[in-house]
Amino acid sequence: MDSLRIAANVKHIFLLYIWVVYVVFNPTDSGAVQITQQTLASTLASNELVFINFYAEWCRFSNILMPTFDEAADKVQESFSQPGKVVLAKVDCDKETEIASQFHITKYPTLKIIRNGQVAKREYRGQRSSEAFVSYIKGQLEDPIKEFSSLEELLKLDTNKRIIIGYFDAKDQKEYDTLRKVATNLKEDCQFHVGFGDVSKQMHPPNQPIIVYRPDTERSVDLDETYTGNITSFDELFAWCSGRCLPLVREITFENAEELTEEGLPFLILFHHPDDKTSIKKYNEIVQTQLIEEKSNINFLTADGFKFAHPLHHLGKGEADLPLIAIDSFRHMYLFSNYKDMDTPGKLKQFIADLYSGKLHREFHYGPDGDGTENEKGTKPTFPPESSFKKLAPSKNRYTLLKEEL
Repeated sequence: MDSLRIAANVKHIFLLYIWVVYVVFNPTDSGAVQITQQTLASTLASNELVFINFYAEWCRFSNILMPTFDEAADKVQESFSQPGKVVLAKVDCDKETEIASQFHITKYPTLKIIRNGQVAKREYRGQRSSEAFVSYIKGQLEDPIKEFSSLEELLKLDTNKRIIIGYFDAKDQKEYDTLRKVATNLKEDCQFHVGFGDVSKQMHPPNQPIIVYRPDTERSVDLDETYTGNITSFDELFAWCSGRCLPLVREITFENAEELTEEGLPFLILFHHPDDKTSIKKYNEIVQTQLIEEKSNINFLTADGFKFAHPLHHLGKGEADLPLIAIDSFRHMYLFSNYKDMDTPGKLKQFIADLYSGKLHREFHYGPDGDGTENEKGTKPTFPPESSFKKLAPSKNRYTLLKEEL
């Protein structure tokens, strides 16, 4: 009997040990939520904000990040315990290849935000610590809309910003809730302001909310525009606001250069003096009237010529030569020969066409097409300046790059 009792105790102790080991190494209620193809749709639909870590088990950067991300998930859960508010999740891209393809994952680890079912345009590229992740989530959950208490306040808004203004009877309207969700998704691209009741009643008929777009008048040639669609339709309002908040011509900075290079399109850049608004507006007008069909082939950008002095140096130019236009193909940089020729219809369009035909590269080596003298003399070809912006692409010291996009 004693031997049977001892054997039973040993068995119980062994089973208890196995259970403890399993719980320690396979926690069910901590860390980021594991997403599969079967749970993806329900996770996105049931949460206002989903922060996803796309990883691969063989990637050393993914392995370094994982415990930090799981720790942040626990802290976020403690701070925002309300169901449906926010969740941190992770996707094993080797196992879930369809999800990786759906979200266009080209490097590990990639951190993306999905708000109200919509993938945010910008990935998370900040500090990789649990504190930074928690702070980022708190910022994402802040109310993106500012309420004005008088119409005079609208006259003081920054004219260098794109702005959406809403005029409502009350805050508990369904239309306002729709605008709030749209603003949550686009708050990095537009400012959102609203007025309620007596403050805004002279700007709209009773029980008929009005939403207006105000362009960045210091940079663009756009006009004010009133939304005429269904304000209670998230998809309709989001599409309309996106078309105005995401401009055709964008400003490149050191903060957004990585995401712009990752889009993989060459840059057509206007380098300008920081105080020069005239050239920016002219460039915007020409892009919108003459080059809009090229938007799938090239990124239209403006750059502060003082901040981006290094690319100008590569082109053999300096601050005194501003404004000027150049193409960066992520292999080489090519200078538009005469900035004033921008006004000539078709000149910039031909400049872009010459990039894709190879003419820019060929003529830089051997002189104008049809000349032939350089080759006949046996002169060594010259080489266009190397790309300055490729160096601002995602770093191989921070990501495992699946393929070279640029």
